[in-house]
Amino acid sequence: MSKPARSGTVQSVDRTIELLELLADAGGQATLSELAGQTELPLPTIHRLMRTLLNHGYVRQLPSREYSLGPRLIRLGEIAGRQFGTVAQPFLNRLARELGESANLAIMDRDMAVYVAQASSTHSMRMFTEVGRRVFPHSTGVGKAMLSKLPDQSVVDITHRIGMPVSTDKMITSQTHLLEEINKIRSQGFAIDDGEQELGVRCFAVPVPDAPTPIAISVSGPDARVTSEFGERAVPLLQEVARDISQALHQQ
Repeated sequence: MSKPARSGTVQSVDRTIELLELLADAGGQATLSELAGQTELPLPTIHRLMRTLLNHGYVRQLPSREYSLGPRLIRLGEIAGRQFGTVAQPFLNRLARELGESANLAIMDRDMAVYVAQASSTHSMRMFTEVGRRVFPHSTGVGKAMLSKLPDQSVVDITHRIGMPVSTDKMITSQTHLLEEINKIRSQGFAIDDGEQELGVRCFAVPVPDAPTPIAISVSGPDARVTSEFGERAVPLLQEVARDISQALHQQ
């Protein structure tokens, strides 16, 4: 369904952004007819706009004649991610200061969870997650928290596209189990990574509500310190900070 034009906006720009978002929703790759099936725009208009995006490198055309998101978007995404990390940093600093463990913020990018900001633990023994690191969403607290904001079919589509590789014996290995876990996260409002990404490390994570793209924050540390009792204290604060980040985003 095509979005109605907003007052004071440029219609062609509105339409171009709509097509980019539809392409992203399709996993970054789609045919013209598939895009046409998701919007009320005429096919010739879609073709003209996609050719313009193609000429500027914001989409590319595959040998199959499908269109995919183009390399010029990577630069924009990287810069936007860094800026977003700067906005989020004070909130992560608060989490690390009040909970004493490392705090992280991640976004969903090309079906993967990407860490874009971090505040370090006050402990000498702490967990380091490199900013810019990409991880499979089924294997992390932030990834599962972000998946919980998507429809079940989108979760299935993502796992079809990127797979569900196993790095520890605690990791979820099936779509059925993952969907059960996602429904549990939706119900309780937070996700747990209990040694799934790295043995001996536990993480509590929550999604950022009303975010324009899936975003999640977490606190993580050695499982000897990050216990269920720690979670009882951490989750309400994580949810409060997530709401604050959401508010800050909408003020931008």
